[in-house]
Amino acid sequence: MEINEITGEIIGCCIEIHKELGPGLLESAYEECLAYELSNAGLYFERQKALPVRYKEIQIEYGYRMDFIVENQVVVELKSVEVINNVHTAQILTYMRFSEMNAGLLINFNVSVLKNGIKRFIN
Repeated sequence: MEINEITGEIIGCCIEIHKELGPGLLESAYEECLAYELSNAGLYFERQKALPVRYKEIQIEYGYRMDFIVENQVVVELKSVEVINNVHTAQILTYMRFSEMNAGLLINFNVSVLKNGIKRFIN
């Protein structure tokens, strides 16, 4: 699958979740639901994928955990916050850089209309 198809499928899954549950839940609830939807869509994913941090000649294992890697091509970071701010953007861009992935989705479920909570990143 191409990146646009994958991100479209992921966004569709997130819209389905948001239509059913709405805003206001913990991130972990949306994460569980997204795993269910991705599985039903037949997409390969890894959840809470460990991301080692490289610093000079050392590697720090399990420095961070990415919410999802989908089809080995897209980093998906979920949020349930009042406002997406610069630190959230920096987080997904760092995950993309360290994992050497060219695409990322930052999805904030704590909005009244989900399209206002989606940020797509392509390198």
